[in-house]
Amino acid sequence: MQQFFKNIYQYINPDKDPGLQAANQLWESSLPTLWLLGKTGAGKSTLVATVTGNELVEVGNGFQPCTQTAVEYSFPADNPVLRFLDTRGLSEADYDPAEDISACQAQSHALLVVMKAEEPEQSDVLSALKKIRKDGRIDSVLVVHTACLSIVDPEQRLQAIRYNQDQVEKVWGTTLMSVNVDFQAYAAGMVAAHGREPFGLSALNQQLADMLPIIHLMQQAQRHLDAEHSNFLKLQQEVMWYAGSAAATDALPGVGMVSVPALQGKMLHSLARQYGVEWNRKHFSEFAGLLGSSFALKYATKLGLRQLAKFIPVYGQTVGSAVAVAISFALTYAIGRAGCKYLYHISRGETVDETDIRQVFEQALKQAKSSQAGRATADNMDNRQDHEKNNQ
Repeated sequence: MQQFFKNIYQYINPDKDPGLQAANQLWESSLPTLWLLGKTGAGKSTLVATVTGNELVEVGNGFQPCTQTAVEYSFPADNPVLRFLDTRGLSEADYDPAEDISACQAQSHALLVVMKAEEPEQSDVLSALKKIRKDGRIDSVLVVHTACLSIVDPEQRLQAIRYNQDQVEKVWGTTLMSVNVDFQAYAAGMVAAHGREPFGLSALNQQLADMLPIIHLMQQAQRHLDAEHSNFLKLQQEVMWYAGSAAATDALPGVGMVSVPALQGKMLHSLARQYGVEWNRKHFSEFAGLLGSSFALKYATKLGLRQLAKFIPVYGQTVGSAVAVAISFALTYAIGRAGCKYLYHISRGETVDETDIRQVFEQALKQAKSSQAGRATADNMDNRQDHEKNNQ
């Protein structure tokens, strides 16, 4: 077993792995993406700023052009885990949304239709929405009614919101989820960690978490106050970035056998540096031992089986690939979470409890598996359909 750890240690600790950049690009090219559709001034930038907690988000600051009239914003700028797309030209004269729709649909996982409650004239948005609906690639849609409290009378407010909601649902052909927000007003009695909470923010966050489970992982920062977990939350986005990179490479037959352990090793090295700990052979062996004596054997065996499964015709390109992606994301996230707890105690010269490490690892593994389950199932169905079409 010691020789096994020694071989793995040497394997996952290269000075510089030129293949990592490619792996990162694979993840960043498939980031969970929210597409914002709405007129200029509907509150799209404010929505992004509020959800991400980055008050500096605005046109020209963070957003980058992806077409002539559409822009994208990756969050956070370093090691992004989420992307927003914003179509900017809907209210402009002679605007043809065809290019934006084509570019945004190809990389979006969910659509947010952003409409000011007090603006019933939404013909440009509805026209673009018809084209998006006709294409059929977007299934998850959320209607976000903004500036709701600017309409003082409650009855008039509800009528205005219902009118805009009806317009959208008529075009889309079905009932859609919606949320009412006002980023300039505050919910009565709601106080977040940083101060009073904007009206409707909790409901918006919950809807977004349901649409893209990865957001749920990001939103847990306010639920934990202990010092160790607060430390981890500062590094959570980095851990998720490595998890996404590992998952992206494990979709390819044979690649994951090399890339996944390498990315996990790089992640632990990076985390250790931030805790002021030298990630050496001793710490690696101790950490693996805390996860359980059978962890190394199970890890190597399951990694090999996942790679073999991807070479099975049909199954490997659909179910096998989807399962490998989901497991690699979850396992990498769990290793990173447990690694942070281990490094926190090591940095303080404290004894590390084996039970605590295993518990944190198992909880993180379960949490990450849950967040990936829905997306893996959807990707598997898409891959199967593509494969069947190619064989027809």
